[in-house]
Amino acid sequence: MTDNLPRLDHVVLWVRDPLAAADFYENIVGLAPVRLDAFAAGEEPFPSVRVDDGTLLDLMPLTMVTRMTMLPGAADSAGHPVNHICLALPRTAFDALHTRLTEHAVPVSDVSHGSFGARGEATRSLYFRDPDGNVVEIRHYD
Repeated sequence: MTDNLPRLDHVVLWVRDPLAAADFYENIVGLAPVRLDAFAAGEEPFPSVRVDDGTLLDLMPLTMVTRMTMLPGAADSAGHPVNHICLALPRTAFDALHTRLTEHAVPVSDVSHGSFGARGEATRSLYFRDPDGNVVEIRHYD
């Protein structure tokens, strides 16, 4: 992307087991892994999963907390998940993910209608936790 508009580039999620987290996000949520083989081979410090062409979720191992020195106190965020991240999906992908979550016995919230987001009011949304306790919301607008 070269239009230079502000965009969300990545979100870092603290995880206990990056390979297990990547497996969850790939096989249940449906996001493609990035640098997973290189991470498994010890060539990269963490893997990611791709949300869209310009956005990643970085799956940061808790063991990296000592390397969080970019700002004073940055390491204090380790183990504290963000309130939640939200993925906007097409209706069919929303339904398919809801089914996969149920099939894998991942607890989900009730489905809500009309919650506000980046594109206005969503038709439906629901919440679930990843294996590390990070809360994920999914929604669709169509």
